Amino acid sequence: MNAPSLLAKLPSRLIVILGCLSILASAVFFYISTVFIRRAEAEVAIDASFFVFFRFIMGFFVICGILILQRRSLKPLRYNLLVGRTVFNCIAVFCFYRAVTVTSLAEANILNMTYPIFLAILSWFLLKEQRDLVAIIMVGVAFSGIWLILSPGSIAPNLQNLWGLASGISASLAILYLNISRQYHDTETILFYMFGLGSIIIFCLFYERIFWPNTIEFKYLFLCAVFGVGGQYLLTIGFRYVTAVEGAILSSVRILMAAILGPWIAFDPPLGVAGWIGAILIFLANVVLAFRKTGNA
Repeated sequence: MNAPSLLAKLPSRLIVILGCLSILASAVFFYISTVFIRRAEAEVAIDASFFVFFRFIMGFFVICGILILQRRSLKPLRYNLLVGRTVFNCIAVFCFYRAVTVTSLAEANILNMTYPIFLAILSWFLLKEQRDLVAIIMVGVAFSGIWLILSPGSIAPNLQNLWGLASGISASLAILYLNISRQYHDTETILFYMFGLGSIIIFCLFYERIFWPNTIEFKYLFLCAVFGVGGQYLLTIGFRYVTAVEGAILSSVRILMAAILGPWIAFDPPLGVAGWIGAILIFLANVVLAFRKTGNA
């Protein structure tokens, strides 16, 4: 018996709460994966594309193992959704990992988390069932928090920051495809195609930067991939039980981790008053949307 069938027997309120917790846990995993990319810079020279490829290929083997153990077959129904999810996820992950290597860990994570804004706009126009004014307002509150944490006056004009912004834009499209695809496919089908096709895409584009790693290189590639795959799996499961906009806001807890842990992990400057106000605004948006969702379950 798989996880979805077990969850189906639980009260609807509890299922929604577990979905929210799954997305929050994915944010923790994604942040830790970027920490290992930053730590690797002190010992080895690995291109961001190799980290992406290793994450995808490991995810593919994990999903294949799960399918074999469960003796399940894939049931793809809408290939356009599976391909769309894969393509935009590849772009989002590469741009995000690239941002981690060329900007600060905090900037990369915060700019990546601008995707709720773009997602809210897309959801408003494309998904009639998610035309929720309160959700749009809460996204605006969260974006205000992001803006305050970024503190524009302290960030020098740097085109490298566009990598982080690009990851946010492409991630919004990837999440939208995920939200729609969940109506037709189970978690394993989505991840099988995303990791499998994603590995092929990344290898074809960056094959010259992919090589056989030594022990130290393998350690960082493996640790980054483990948390990246874990985060991807938790995110995919979580979005089955929350809307695209609400899930995006819950994921923004990664901004707080970047802001709080940055000075100790990446030697980023500590937050000022404006930064802490931003953190409170983001938490407020998270709590309002999470309680509102469970209250309507």
